[in-house]
Amino acid sequence: MHDDPFEHGHDDDTPEGEVAKDDYYYTENIELTTVGIDIGSSTSHLMFSKLLLQRLGQYHSSRYVVVSRETIHRSPILLTPYNADYTINADELDAFIRQTYADAGLTHDDIDSGAIILTGEAVKRTNAHAIADLFAEHAGKFVCASAGHNLEAIMAAHGSGAAALSRQPARTILNVDIGGGTSKLALIKNGEILETAATNVGGRLIAFDPEGRIVRIEPAANIVADHLGIKLHLGQTLAPGDAKRIADTLADVLLETVQHGKLSPLAEQLMLTPPLTSTEPVDSVTFSGGVSEFVYEREERDFGDLARLLAVFVRSRTTA
Repeated sequence: MHDDPFEHGHDDDTPEGEVAKDDYYYTENIELTTVGIDIGSSTSHLMFSKLLLQRLGQYHSSRYVVVSRETIHRSPILLTPYNADYTINADELDAFIRQTYADAGLTHDDIDSGAIILTGEAVKRTNAHAIADLFAEHAGKFVCASAGHNLEAIMAAHGSGAAALSRQPARTILNVDIGGGTSKLALIKNGEILETAATNVGGRLIAFDPEGRIVRIEPAANIVADHLGIKLHLGQTLAPGDAKRIADTLADVLLETVQHGKLSPLAEQLMLTPPLTSTEPVDSVTFSGGVSEFVYEREERDFGDLARLLAVFVRSRTTA
């Protein structure tokens, strides 16, 4: 939008003063209540917003642009629930979403538009699309989308603020978004996404119950474990040394991907997209996603997975 010849709004813009909402106001402005539902590999959450769209009448255009955006409610973050067969637990998600609507003081009839985005490992579940359709049926006029790896990388680059950071001052940033099942890379120069990539590295490829027994094993975890000669079995515990070896190897794979040189056979096997090829010099590397909370040492809790260990090894490689 910065290339367009007209003024536009940002997230922190607010209309100046009170505007009389007469008939003319509603011919030039549209007010919407929206909701975004993100169902990811590790976590799911909702956010409700108020949007003000304004018609570009001064340019003799019928196009509307967002001039004001206000977040009115955020849900707590839910660990994405899975059934024993690794399908997403639709009933538990539905209950969470209904409770969030109630906490926000909104009903489905109050929602004008919204989006359900399925990302990472969640989109691979056999019932993922059925779940998106189910929620869309009773949650307003929805756009349902399965975000591919490259789109996820772009969304993370903008949502984390890395794209904006690359403009102030103008520089090249590599944003590394480390989630539960995948890591997405976006190379950004002065706000423009130059290239993206994704690898099957994440903090929740293996999950444990409170007693330390394995309750979830993603295919990528088996690939890494087999490479290391470690056997993973549901219902059994994983030796602390083996958990560290797996997390350490995942960090190695991620570092290979970030450096975008020649990849090892294991790193090649875990790539979900073609690797980065740009030779653009990188000024800074930023991290986003759930695991980044541990990388930046903002989170101390253990969520029964490899996230904390993975972050320790990623941090040791990037601060050395």
